[in-house]
Amino acid sequence: MAFDVEKFMENVVTKNPGEVEFHQAVREVVESLADFINANPKYMEFKILERMVEPERAVSFRVPWVDDKGEIQVNKGYRVQFSSAIGPYKGGLRFHRTVNLSILKFLGFEQTFKNSLTTLPMGGGKGGSDFDPTGRSDAEVMRFCQSFMTELFRHIGPETDVPAGDINVGGREIGYLFGQYKRLKNHFVGVLTGKGMEFGGSLVRPEATGYGSVYFAQHMLAGLKDDIKGKNVALSGFGNVAWGAAKKLIALGAKVVAISGPDGYVYIKDGITAEGVDYMLDLRASNNNVVAPFAKKFAGCEFIAGKKAWAAKCDIAFPCAFQNELNLDDAKELIANGCKMVVETSNMGCTADAVNYLIANKVPFAPGKAANAGGVAVSGLEMSQNAEKLAWSEEEVGEKLSTIMKSIHDTCVKYGKEKDGSINYVKGANIGGFIKVADAMIAQGVV
Repeated sequence: MAFDVEKFMENVVTKNPGEVEFHQAVREVVESLADFINANPKYMEFKILERMVEPERAVSFRVPWVDDKGEIQVNKGYRVQFSSAIGPYKGGLRFHRTVNLSILKFLGFEQTFKNSLTTLPMGGGKGGSDFDPTGRSDAEVMRFCQSFMTELFRHIGPETDVPAGDINVGGREIGYLFGQYKRLKNHFVGVLTGKGMEFGGSLVRPEATGYGSVYFAQHMLAGLKDDIKGKNVALSGFGNVAWGAAKKLIALGAKVVAISGPDGYVYIKDGITAEGVDYMLDLRASNNNVVAPFAKKFAGCEFIAGKKAWAAKCDIAFPCAFQNELNLDDAKELIANGCKMVVETSNMGCTADAVNYLIANKVPFAPGKAANAGGVAVSGLEMSQNAEKLAWSEEEVGEKLSTIMKSIHDTCVKYGKEKDGSINYVKGANIGGFIKVADAMIAQGVV
């Protein structure tokens, strides 16, 4: 019997009502896997996809804490442990008002494929809270993190589940979370990645997601007999991910002409400078959630309120902010403005119809589970350094990251090659990520 995508999705939606982000992530995967599954019926026999779309465990808990006014606040906390078939659960923690179970399930499901693509022994998981640290004092963030970890610590461990950072969870938050874990367990161990260098962190980790996506774009361009040097680039977001991408892009001779935030975007006529890249982090460090100040600080910049970076003319677009930030209208605008490649650096940064439109119009598109795997790859390298009680040099970590991203690109090419010779990176990433996890699940029995 042939694999029926619509029947499968009907069952997923019925079992997970209202979880639209999760439905979107699952549909993208199963649509691109359908032909492969039909050609390899053992995966239907062992009900691999049916098992993969169900998390092994999902934990929800309350997080009570006291703000600076002495008032008690209560947030929701989560950890979704999706797959441990090839290693301990691995995935970030996100602190944002939009966090809910649907978003964390989509992220954990995607993480399973992403981690598999890195070739490192890491399963998939994700967690977080509807707490937003923006505008909160350091003391409030510390108290929240300590309360969050007081529940989370019983569900994680270096060989069980190793969380990391994600949106609004950077070095400060990881430090507070790690300190509370150590306090509760009386055990100094690498249970979190993204730590400070003083207590087991890895060089290149803050830049890794952005760096990795640029490396991936380089390999895509090389396959087209092209180069990133001289390309005009538009970025969304201005946190660690966009910062890392901008830093690597200008080092390679590209010109970042647009960066954006929720208030609009800044057009940078001559491209962002190294000083401008550093200022991107300064804005985030000051709990500033807007980019307008960037245009006031640097000459040759124009702030366009209420618009996305995709309105700027560019050769390559790097969505680096949030899920579904680039929609069909944005995709049409990018193509009309001459964009020749989209590298999804955020998790599921493009809507499904935007992805389909880009692919239909022969615009090379790199899905996030492949292009943004650099972050979790270096997290995996941090785990290795912690296990060996070592600290590798920036050069060593950078070389390993570059090698991993080339391997991911090669895997996507291997499984994504179409009959006309073009590369469908979405299909390639999904099949490449699926095989390792699926075969491990078959080998381990019905668990």
